[in-house]
Amino acid sequence: MKVVLRSDVEGLGRKGEITEVADGYFRNFLAPRGLALKATAGVEQQAEAMRRTAALRDAASKADAEEIATKLVPQTVTIAAKAGDGGRLFGSVGVQEIVDAVDAQAGVTIDRGTLDLEAPIKDLGEHAIMCNLHPEVAFPITVSVIEE
Repeated sequence: MKVVLRSDVEGLGRKGEITEVADGYFRNFLAPRGLALKATAGVEQQAEAMRRTAALRDAASKADAEEIATKLVPQTVTIAAKAGDGGRLFGSVGVQEIVDAVDAQAGVTIDRGTLDLEAPIKDLGEHAIMCNLHPEVAFPITVSVIEE
């Protein structure tokens, strides 16, 4: 059965794509959740419109992400924290502190979920934190943790 996806379905396709699925999969999973419609001539035209608007929205978000990347890559974000002997922090620097520092120092607001920080920073010095603003735009943010 040919169906048009109304939203992204992992392992099947993206919003607006026309795919072939088993009848039972459509009847028992996709249709009750509102994830797909049967592909008719009118629905296929709507799917084409969905793909066009998604492509325009994706291009705009990619351009915004690239603009933010050009601002943040050359800049070093400085965060002051209390530290003991040997450069170990008494606490740690987490994602929210980095987001707040980027907003205050660079004037750029980023979402917490875009930063790829595996563990909180617990040492003084410079650290490179990856920022994924768009699937095609990933860049490092240099964070310098200094003693307060």
